[in-house]
Parts: sequence; C-alpha cells; structure tokens
Amino acid sequence: MALPRYNSINAALKKRFGCKVFKVSLEGGFGCPNRDGKISTSGCAFCNEEAYLTKTLSPNLLDGIEYVKRRHGAAKFISYFQSGTNTYGPVKILKPLFEAAIDHPDVVGLAIGTRPDCITAENADLLESLSGRTMLWVELGLQSANNETLRRINRGHTAFDFRNAAGILKQRNIPVVAHVILGLPGESIQDMHETAKFINETDIDGVKIHNLHVLKGTGLEKLYNEGKIELPALETYATWVADFLEQLKPSILIHRVNGHAPRHLTIAPQWSINKLAIFNAVERELKRRNTYQGCHSEASPKNPRNPRDSSLRSE
Repeated sequence: MALPRYNSINAALKKRFGCKVFKVSLEGGFGCPNRDGKISTSGCAFCNEEAYLTKTLSPNLLDGIEYVKRRHGAAKFISYFQSGTNTYGPVKILKPLFEAAIDHPDVVGLAIGTRPDCITAENADLLESLSGRTMLWVELGLQSANNETLRRINRGHTAFDFRNAAGILKQRNIPVVAHVILGLPGESIQDMHETAKFINETDIDGVKIHNLHVLKGTGLEKLYNEGKIELPALETYATWVADFLEQLKPSILIHRVNGHAPRHLTIAPQWSINKLAIFNAVERELKRRNTYQGCHSEASPKNPRNPRDSSLRSE
C-alpha cells in the first residue's frame, strides 16, 4: 500500500485509539474581542458568525455524543469548542466548562479554538492541568504570517502575537494547531510559502488549511461584489495546498485541507461547498507531482517521508 502523502490527523488518531475518532462540536457561549468592541466591532473580513452557528453545535455533551453516534456510528469522541473565542473569559468560567466536556468515558480528547491574543499565563495553566487528564490541543487563528495581510482582513492581531501565544502554550507542552487561509486578498504565492516557513519556525504541531471563501454578510462580500477579490479555480487551489504541504515539516499534523460553509451562506467559490472534491483535487495534485509533505522543507533531508511514524504530541 502506498504511503500517505501528508501527515493526516485522522490517521494519527486511529493509530493511537484503534478506531476513527469524531469531534463533538460544543457551544461555549463565548464572544469575540474583535466584535464586542475590545479590539473592533466589525470582526474579521471573512467571518460570518451564522456560518458557525448553523453547524451542529450542541448545548451539552451528551446530546452531541448521541447525535454523532447516530450519524457516524462513532465510539470515541473529542469535545471541540470551535465557535467563538473559547478562552475569552475568566478561568473560573472556563474551568467547569472544559472539565464537563471531558467528563465522559468515551471522550478521549479536548480541542479548543481561540485567538492568539486571548491566551494568558493563567488560562494556559488551566489548559496544562487539563492536558494531564486527556489529549488536548489548542487551535490558534493565524491565517497569514504577513502583518499587512492581517491588517487588511481586520484580524486585530499580529504574527508576533501568534508566536507569543504559541510560546506560552508550548512552554506547558500543549500542542498548538494553526489555522491558515490560502488566497487571502493581496497575498502572493511567496506570502503563502512564508506562512509555511513561519509555522515551521514556531514549532507548531498541527495545521488547518482553509481556502478563502466569500460568505454573506462579511467584509469580503463587499470587496468581491466590487471586483476587488480574485478567487482561484479548484485546480489552482489544489496547487497552492500542494505547495504549502511541501514546505511544511513532515512532523506537522494536517487537520484539514479545505474550509467550507453552508450553501445558503456561500457566495463564492461554489466548489468550496464540496469537501470531497477539494480533498480529491489535492490528492491528485500531490500524486501528479509525486511529492509529499515536507519534501521542500529544511527538515526534509533529516526527516525522510514517513508520516506513519508521527504521533500526537499530547501524551
């Protein structure tokens, strides 16, 4: 059987737990400092809050587990706080919420999505204590390592803020997953390569790669309608992902290679709705090149292609 061309989180989880592990998306009830006025009131240019809320978010863990069991026949789960900024609150609120999310015999992990400017020593200490009880990782939105791009999309933080937050977490041996978007307004292919290099240098454990997609009610919608945003064809996006994967260190776990939103909120590109088509396009491109994750990274000569040997660094 042919070796995989990138280091998939799904394969790593299956290797560790002996079965496929599914996420249960939970609603933490947190807001965002980029919307409530602390940083901004307009939010990130690409963000539509409804896109998260229309996904299957569960008010409690048991309901979420039962839903995923019925839909997928799953046996093991990761509690996933995705919507909002899930460390944007005092520890006295975070602690019981996160503890309840792992208080189930079939829950084997906890994933927490947040902003890099919402990681503090205090909440990192809490996360460190939880990581001693379950597999845990923190997802930080980077999007790009180019500060001008971050300003352009109104992220409200810098690449330095991301590096600082990752450092706080890594000091406590907490795995960090970076979110990046390929094809952001004004970005070149070189900018995307620089983001991959930045991730390597920051010693990130995992990456979620998203394609830029324009959603209703966002700042990007206005720019798109004015003809100021160019969106790639699916085949072009697949080449960008292949380029990006080739630049990343082989040890980094790939959590996804595309992003999508509900059809009724998606303006463009229409191909972004079809997750399987994107996955297949990326696979075809890597196969066409006969390349693999890390083959063009500085780590490549010391780390031959062997994604199966990678592990989840949260044990």
